[in-house]
Amino acid sequence: MQLYRFLTADDSSDFCHKVSAALAKGWVLYGDPTYAYDSANEVMRCGQAVVKEVEGTYSPDLKLGDQ
Repeated sequence: MQLYRFLTADDSSDFCHKVSAALAKGWVLYGDPTYAYDSANEVMRCGQAVVKEVEGTYSPDLKLGDQ
């Protein structure tokens, strides 16, 4: 089955580390990254979708970050 995650964080090295950690666990970039201004918190936010093929059956209880 293919799993999907959308990673988000403030525009900082923390976001890059979050994406790098997912790539190190076998996740693959999916589409272009996004970049938007969060007016409520007055910061720029980044987003990146990632996908991963895994064995098994999907369940909403699945912890995507542990895959």
